[in-house]
Amino acid sequence: MEPLTAARITGVWGTLLLPIGAGGAIDEARLAAQLDTLLATDLHGLYAHGTAGEFHTLDEPEYDRVNEVFAARCADAGVPYQIGASHPATPVMLSRVRRAAALRPGAIQVILPDWVPLNDDEVVRFLAGAADAAGDVPVVLYNPPHAKTPVRPELLGRAAAEVPGLVGLKTAGGDDTWYAAVARAAPRLSVFVPGHLLASGRARGAHGSYSNIAALSPRGAAAWYRLMDSDPAAAVDVERRIAAFFARHVAPLQARGLSNPALDKFLAVVGDWADIGLTLRWPASSAPASAVGPARADAYRMLPELFA
Repeated sequence: MEPLTAARITGVWGTLLLPIGAGGAIDEARLAAQLDTLLATDLHGLYAHGTAGEFHTLDEPEYDRVNEVFAARCADAGVPYQIGASHPATPVMLSRVRRAAALRPGAIQVILPDWVPLNDDEVVRFLAGAADAAGDVPVVLYNPPHAKTPVRPELLGRAAAEVPGLVGLKTAGGDDTWYAAVARAAPRLSVFVPGHLLASGRARGAHGSYSNIAALSPRGAAAWYRLMDSDPAAAVDVERRIAAFFARHVAPLQARGLSNPALDKFLAVVGDWADIGLTLRWPASSAPASAVGPARADAYRMLPELFA
C-alpha cells in the first residue's frame, strides 16, 4: 500500500492478537480466522506486533510468518495496515524494520532502545536510523508508560523537525497541558492515545487510537468513534461507563500483576468476536477463565453501544 501520511493516520485501529496452541505455538488457523473477522469490520486500519501482539515473545521466523499472512490479507482486502518492528535488541529491531518495510505497510511502529535510558541526542539518532532503515515507509514512535525513556513534548518536537519520516506517536496521553504542549511542539504528527480514553482524548486533540476497545469489540469501537462525531456528549458518557467497567473487571486483574497483553486477550474473550483464547506465551500469566462470564454480562449490560 502507499505510505501513510500523518493526516491519514486517524480513527480506530485494531490489533492482531496471537492465539496460542499446544506447546506455546501460534495457532495459525485461528490467527487467519481472526484476521478475516477484523477485515470484515469498519475499523480504520489494523496493526500487528504491538504490546498486545506479544512481539517480545516471537523469534524471527515467527515474526516473518505472521507478517506475511497479515500483510497479504490486508492488502487483498484494501485495508490500511501498520507493522510493529519493535524488539528489545536494537540490531534486531532495525532488521525487523527492513523486513517489514519490504512488505509495504502504511507505517512501521518502533519503540526506543529499552535497556538503558537514552539522552535526547540518542533518541533523535535512533529515530533517524529507524526511518532510514524503513526507506519510504513512515515510522510511528510507540512510547508506552513503562518505556525506559519517556519522550517529552519538547523532545518530540525536535524529533519531528529532524526526522521527516516520523509521522506519528502512540502514547498514553496526558492532561490538558500535555496535549497543548504536543500540539505546539509537533503539530504535524498524528497522536494516538489508549482506546478507553479516546472520546476525551479526541476532544483535546488526539487523532485516534490503537485501541484496546477494539480488542473488546471491533465493530463497537468503530461505532463509538462515529458517535464522537455525531453526539460527543453521548460518546463521553460511554467513556465514563467504560471506566466503570474497567474498574470492576480489568483493574483487579491488573492489580494481581497481569500484563497488558493478558488484559487485552481477556477483553477479546469477553467480547467473544473471535477464537483467540486467554493463553499467553511462556512465562506470562493469563487471565482466569472464571473472570470472563461476569465481565461479559457486565459488558453487555453497561456498554450496549459496543455490542449492538
